[in-house]
Amino acid sequence: MITPTATEIENLTLRIEQETRVRAPIEVTFAALLEELGPSSNRPDGTPMNMKIEPVPGGRWYRDLGDGNGHYWATVQSIKRPTLLEFCGPLFMSQPVTNNVIYRLSQEGDETVIKFVHSAFGLILEDHRKGVVGGWNHIHENVRRRAEGSRP
Repeated sequence: MITPTATEIENLTLRIEQETRVRAPIEVTFAALLEELGPSSNRPDGTPMNMKIEPVPGGRWYRDLGDGNGHYWATVQSIKRPTLLEFCGPLFMSQPVTNNVIYRLSQEGDETVIKFVHSAFGLILEDHRKGVVGGWNHIHENVRRRAEGSRP
C-alpha cells in the first residue's frame, strides 16, 4: 500500500473560507445570493457569465452559452431557504475534480452573516488556485451590494 505524503494530499485539495457581513435581512440577502449566482452573474470586468441556477434539491447550476451549449458547474445538494445553499460538482474546472460549496446564512441583529466554504479535491490547476479567491470575493461583494440596495 502506498501512503501519500502530506504535500501530495495538499496538492490535491483546496479549501477557502470566507465570511461576508451584509446590512440587510436574511431573506433579502438569500435572494441576492441566488441572483448573483444565476442571472446577474458576471466576471470582474463586467462580462456576463450567463449562469442559470435551479434552486431546488438536485437542480442544476450551469453556464448557458445558447443553442444547447454550455458548461455544467454543479448540482444543488441542499437548499434550506434562507439559511443554507450547498452545491457539489466540477464548477469551472474541466479536469478530474469535485467541489463542494456551502453558503450558511444567519441573522445577527441588523446584519446577515454569510459563511462560505469551498472545498475541492482532485487535479486542481495552479491557475484555478490563483484565481478562485478573487472570483468568490467578486461574487460576494456583488451579493452584499445587491442586498444592501446599491446594485453592483
